[in-house]
Amino acid sequence: MTFRSIAIAVLLLAGSAHAADAPSVKATNGWLRLLPGNLPAGGYVSFENASDRAVSIVGASSPDYADAMIHRSSTDGGMGRMEMVDSVPLPPKGTVAFSPGGYHVMLMGAKHPVKAGDRIVVTFALSDGEKLPVTLLARPANATGPAD
Repeated sequence: MTFRSIAIAVLLLAGSAHAADAPSVKATNGWLRLLPGNLPAGGYVSFENASDRAVSIVGASSPDYADAMIHRSSTDGGMGRMEMVDSVPLPPKGTVAFSPGGYHVMLMGAKHPVKAGDRIVVTFALSDGEKLPVTLLARPANATGPAD
């Protein structure tokens, strides 16, 4: 093999590796509901899996909060409840929404005062090892969506 052939092969391999590194999951409409005092904040966002394989959201972290956990709210027999979940499935070519009354990221122990209008980054961990940083717009306690 000549030097030129080797150089072309290396460039082709580098290009295919870069294409494989393209994120398979996108996040949109991220927002954070702030509650008064030291109460936890709830983070909401829509996820879209563009790949042909299933993936799960398996964790979250934020440099602005001491702890971030994925929770699911539900109503059973007229009683509201909330539970921590280990993962949220995201099917191939599918979507899942973290929204009030359902899945959300619970952010606890703000490391600094967070006020409406601030932008907070939460990094979601996916089951395939991918890390997905998402910017959430902080909204007041009475907010019902990213912009209402």
